Amino acid sequence: MTKLINQTHASNDLLIFDNLESEVRSYCRSFPTKFIRSSGYQLWDVEGKVYIDFFAGAGALNYGHNHPEMKKKLIQYLTEDGISHSLDMATVAKEIFLTKFRDIILKPRELNYKIMFPGPTGTNSVESALKLARKVTGRQTIMSFTNAFHGMTLGSLSVTGNKFKRLGAGVPLNHSVSMPYDGYMGKDVNSLSFIESFLNDSGSGISLPAAVIVETLQGEGGINIASNEWLIGLAKLCKHYEILLIVDDVQMGCGRTGSFFSFERTGIIPDIVCLSKSIGGYGLPMAITLMKPELDLWEPGEHNGTFRGNNLAFVTAAQALDYWENSRFTEEIEAKGEMIRNALSEIVISVPELNGEVRGLGMMQGIAFENNIAQKISALAFKRGLIVETSGTDSEVIKIMPPLTIDHIGLAAGLRILSDCIYDIAVENNALVSKL
Repeated sequence: MTKLINQTHASNDLLIFDNLESEVRSYCRSFPTKFIRSSGYQLWDVEGKVYIDFFAGAGALNYGHNHPEMKKKLIQYLTEDGISHSLDMATVAKEIFLTKFRDIILKPRELNYKIMFPGPTGTNSVESALKLARKVTGRQTIMSFTNAFHGMTLGSLSVTGNKFKRLGAGVPLNHSVSMPYDGYMGKDVNSLSFIESFLNDSGSGISLPAAVIVETLQGEGGINIASNEWLIGLAKLCKHYEILLIVDDVQMGCGRTGSFFSFERTGIIPDIVCLSKSIGGYGLPMAITLMKPELDLWEPGEHNGTFRGNNLAFVTAAQALDYWENSRFTEEIEAKGEMIRNALSEIVISVPELNGEVRGLGMMQGIAFENNIAQKISALAFKRGLIVETSGTDSEVIKIMPPLTIDHIGLAAGLRILSDCIYDIAVENNALVSKL
C-alpha cells in the first residue's frame, strides 16, 4: 500500500472531489470512499478496507480487475515501445485482435461481419450503427423500446427511454419512436402485434424505420429480459418490412448472459451489433460495430474519430478472447448464474413482505422492489464491504453484476452480505410500519 500512495493521499477525505469535480459525478456518491487498489473481484480503499465488487465497472470488467495475463501482455507491449495511438492505421496489435476475433468468435458461430472501430465507447458504437442504418436504407426513423438505454450522446439519447437522461439533451430528440418492450404491456400481451399494427397502418403517424435497436436484456432499464420467442419474432418482423435489426450488446455482450453474444440463445443474426465495455478486456476504452458485409457502404473517412485506434486495448482484448476458445467459460458463467438465481430466489422467499421479483439471466440478475428499498440496500451493502448498484428508471432494482471470473468463494461471500442487508432492511421497514 505504501508504494501506491504517500501521506498526502492516505486520508479518505473527499474534499478535493467536492471542490473541483463537476456535480455530474454519480457513482462516487453511491460509493463514498477513495479507492487505491484492485485485483480480481476486490477493491481496496486508502484506509485498507476491502470491498467485493458486484458492479464490475458497469460491465466493463467482465474479466475482473488487473487480470494477470492481460496485465503481463500490456506491460510487455509498453516496455517494447509498442504503438499506443494510431488513428485507424494498420498496426500489429490491431491485426492480432482482428485475427483472433475472426477465428475464435465469428467463425465458430458462422457469423460473417465486417468490423468497424468507431470512437472508444458504447455510445460511439451506437451512433455509428444508427448513422449507417440511415445511410443504407435512406430512411430517418429508428425504432427503440421502452426502458431502453443506449448511451448519452444525442443520437443514442434519442433511442433511450429514461426521461431524466433524455431531459439532459437540452434539445428535441427527433427521428425515433419508442415501442413497448417484451412484457411492458403485461405478461399476456404480445407487443409485437401492437408494433406491427403501427407499421401496417398508414394513419399511425410512424414512417417505416431504417432500423430497430434492441437490448436482449435491458440492464440499466431494470433487468428486463426479452423472451427468445419475442426476439425471434422481432427479427422476422424486421426482415419482412426490410428494417435493419441492431442489437446493442454493449453491456450484455462478452459473456454477461453466458454466451459471448447475448443473442446466441435465440439463433437470430442481427444486421448490426454494437460492442464496447468488456470487449477491451482490461477496462481500457474500446468499441466495435459489427455489420453484415453488404451494409458496409461507408466512404473512407465518412465516420471517424481520433481515438478509434486504442492499441493498448487491442492487446488486452486479444488476450481476453482466449477465454472463448472453447465452451468451458460459458459453462462456468451459467453455473455461477444458477448460483445467483438460487440465492436471489431464497432471499425473495425469506422476505415476502418486500414483494421482490427476481429478474435476469446469467451473471446479470437482480431483484425488483416496489419502493426505494434498492437504494437503501445498496447503501447498507457498501458500508458492509459490497459494491452493488441499482437499475431501473426509478432505481427500483438491486443489480448483481460481478466479474465473470469471480470464484465461488467470493460470489458466495458477496451474496451473503447482500442477503443480510436485505433482511435487515426488511426488519427495519417492518419496525417503521409497526410504529405507524
